[in-house]
Amino acid sequence: MSEKKHRVSRRQFLNYTLTGVGGFMAAGMLMPMVRFALDPVLRPAEETELVQVVKVDEITEEPQRFDFKIKQVDAWYESEETRSAWVFKEGDKITALSPVCKHLGCTVGWNNDPANPNQFFCPCHYGRYEKNGTNVPGTPPIAPLDIYKQAVKDGYLFLGAAKPRGEA
Repeated sequence: MSEKKHRVSRRQFLNYTLTGVGGFMAAGMLMPMVRFALDPVLRPAEETELVQVVKVDEITEEPQRFDFKIKQVDAWYESEETRSAWVFKEGDKITALSPVCKHLGCTVGWNNDPANPNQFFCPCHYGRYEKNGTNVPGTPPIAPLDIYKQAVKDGYLFLGAAKPRGEA
């Protein structure tokens, strides 16, 4: 009696075999599709290369906004993205700050709030930053403005990716 319980009928054997073979074939067809979909996630992130922005002679002690374009690869789509930077000198030191407010991502402007001169101001929620990019206590921003990776070559300022203050 126990022999009959454990016996596999011909119908069950064919059912198991065809299910296994079908599953194996489906996995063989689905794996390339899954790999294709996950490939951008599995690729290591590329570091943004430095882009020429402005002649060093044109940089002043007053922050100026400069726009520049970077090449961006998003999965399989390559495009050019326009970025901006607030650039100024303090002696020989050049500072390039991101214009993106750390509160909600609005764009900050320099000296555009009459009540608070010589500060970066975010009009969305009245966020304020000092000239060096540090956030003014008691205002909405929770962190200082990001700072761009930079290099000076042949009299030109080159900028890379914007990083938080601790990472730059």
